[in-house]
Amino acid sequence: MLARLLCLASFIAVADCMTGRPNIIIMLMDDMGWGDVGINGNWAKETPNIDKMAAEGMLFMDFYTANPLCSPSRAALMTGRLPIRNGFYSTNAHARNAYTPQTIVGGIHEYEELLPKLLKQADYKSKIIGKWHLGHRQQFLPCNRGFDEFFGSGNCHFGPYNDIKTPNMPVYKNDKMVGRYWTNFTINKASGESNISQIFLQEGLSFIEKQHQEANPFFLYWTPDATHGPNYASPMFHGKSIRGIYGDAVMEMDYCVGKILEKLKELGIDKNTFVFFTSDNGAATYRGASGGDNGPFLCGKETTYEGGMREPGVAWWPGSIPAGTITHQLGNIMDLFTTSLTLAGVKPPQDRIIDGIDLSPILLDQTAPLIDRPIWYYRGNEMMAVRVGAYKAHYWMWTEFGNNPVSFTFCQGQYIKNVTVHDQVNHTVSPILFNVNRDPGEKYVISPKTQEYKTAMSIISPIVMKHKATLEPGVPSLNYCDAAVQNWAPPGCEELNYCLSGPPSQPKLCVWDH
Repeated sequence: MLARLLCLASFIAVADCMTGRPNIIIMLMDDMGWGDVGINGNWAKETPNIDKMAAEGMLFMDFYTANPLCSPSRAALMTGRLPIRNGFYSTNAHARNAYTPQTIVGGIHEYEELLPKLLKQADYKSKIIGKWHLGHRQQFLPCNRGFDEFFGSGNCHFGPYNDIKTPNMPVYKNDKMVGRYWTNFTINKASGESNISQIFLQEGLSFIEKQHQEANPFFLYWTPDATHGPNYASPMFHGKSIRGIYGDAVMEMDYCVGKILEKLKELGIDKNTFVFFTSDNGAATYRGASGGDNGPFLCGKETTYEGGMREPGVAWWPGSIPAGTITHQLGNIMDLFTTSLTLAGVKPPQDRIIDGIDLSPILLDQTAPLIDRPIWYYRGNEMMAVRVGAYKAHYWMWTEFGNNPVSFTFCQGQYIKNVTVHDQVNHTVSPILFNVNRDPGEKYVISPKTQEYKTAMSIISPIVMKHKATLEPGVPSLNYCDAAVQNWAPPGCEELNYCLSGPPSQPKLCVWDH
């Protein structure tokens, strides 16, 4: 441990002092809430392996995503940059969440430097398993953006579709389609039974074994989507959870996490592998009892309240990360980009702003002071809020469009006057302030008349002013949609005799209503 602490003295030394470069595994869940894991208090006790992972590693109590929706948060992870910088947003309307449905024309910009490509500088072999969601057209797919291997889909497993107006989503092995969800990779629509998560697990275990045999440092991005509706689970977990099919999916994700960590121990590489577990955004509260749990936080997916953006966060690296540690370091999914590069001995790109910070001092040294940094809450092209220390200031407030002043789809069962609102309200002149350490549910507004408010805003305001003054938004990728670009004839469809005919191209501005 002393040797690792000495490594913190300089950037290059972090990798050089270690016995080889650590393998890196990022486990990114889909729509799993902060409160879905037992270590964060879930009553259903569905996650013994994730809880054990935290007991053997470090639990982040204040870990965030970079956006309350799937595609932008994943783009932030891969680039280390806010979606407003990397282009994963839309300017079609103010403060709207946008993502990558089948009809989206764009994808992750070619000039963005992605994590797997950068890790090649240190000879890492990389694989993504599961959901990509950064563009499904050929030029945007993982093997064209730095990954060595790919097993999964460019999209989510939505469906089933009739392959006439909308094609079923293709599943790829590397750069060729090997089937489609629902038709080849089946999900029982009525029951939600499917073996897809077990396929994803075996793909991951095989990749780990292969890279170990070949003595390659590796990066595994394991990103299954069973916890995204419509949920699915394999027969061994189907019907096992008291929470229904969503809980079944959580149980299976936990099982898979346990099997991956078990494989690392079996191969004797657990002490040379950094693993991080988190989720892409908060649980989908609009699904009601069929969705996940965001713990004590307000609202969920699609919103910039805490429930939409605070995520479970567990770091594991036996022998390097002290077991059983809990941190209140403000962390963000973008930090996994910078931290991974640091551990691999690769410098982040120097020609652009990188928003992710290096968490290795916090991970490797229990005595290290917390890193002072802001957490930005963006919804589309608008900075909605910022957290600095214990305080969160809302510069804009908006939940969703609607007519019932006390009823909200994205905040089912939750209503706070002047906080959950149907209209977009500009509070830039006098931001709405909460202390989210003592008020995680954002229920008690701190009055602008108090000294507490004045002191907090005297710190927050200059940070926001600097951010806005230096912000150079990227070219938006998510403005145009076209039915002709759907997955009609993906690479490899000819070999399966499963190419479809699509309509003529008619690009138009996408409509984002959330």
